[in-house]
Amino acid sequence: MYLLIPAAGSGRRMGSSRNKLLLPLLGRPLLAWTLLAAKSSPSIRWVGVIGQPDDFQDFKEIIQSVGMTKMVHLIPGGTTRQESVFNGLQGLPAVASRVLIHDGARCLATPALFERCTQELATCSGLIAAIPVKDTIKVVEPTTKIITSTPDRRNLWAAQTPQGFEVDILTRCHGQGVENKWEATDDAMLFERCGFPVKIVAGEETNLKVTTPVDLAIAEFILRQRAKEVSQ
Repeated sequence: MYLLIPAAGSGRRMGSSRNKLLLPLLGRPLLAWTLLAAKSSPSIRWVGVIGQPDDFQDFKEIIQSVGMTKMVHLIPGGTTRQESVFNGLQGLPAVASRVLIHDGARCLATPALFERCTQELATCSGLIAAIPVKDTIKVVEPTTKIITSTPDRRNLWAAQTPQGFEVDILTRCHGQGVENKWEATDDAMLFERCGFPVKIVAGEETNLKVTTPVDLAIAEFILRQRAKEVSQ
């Protein structure tokens, strides 16, 4: 399996001027934890980290520190996540027929989740990891802040990554997105908009996206709990 990791996120909401994936979490940069999960996934053989060239030297040091210099390749990103993934798709080896795309900030994803997505992708053309929504969700009119509807939460799932796709189809969807100036917050949205089905694969409650200092504290707690379970 081929894996692309968008890794161009800023640290603005973290209160940092650096790429947030360079911030430390239990002695390792966030990106290192993401790479270690990929390294422990038996099916993943090739990884492309998509980022800004200014961060590449730091990325190279992280890649070397986790022992993945032969496995990981750096790909220049764009100005948005959507552009970066499109660049990543074009940077894949020609033999790649399917790809997983996983946000670098979701540094707590487990090897089991990568494997689950890999196995399921053999049977479909598009999928995402996701978990059922627990909260009641309200649709709100943005100006008045008045609730307009309450969707049935039994039909609602919170999207995560990895997201997996057939490379040729996703590349065409990205091309249509560029041509039509579509703005998509994830790759599944482009897939859906082009009329292709996207399957849900069970995600993980702990697979949070580290965006704020609170998220970082929660991530540290989860990693400490995992370490305790391993040592017992």
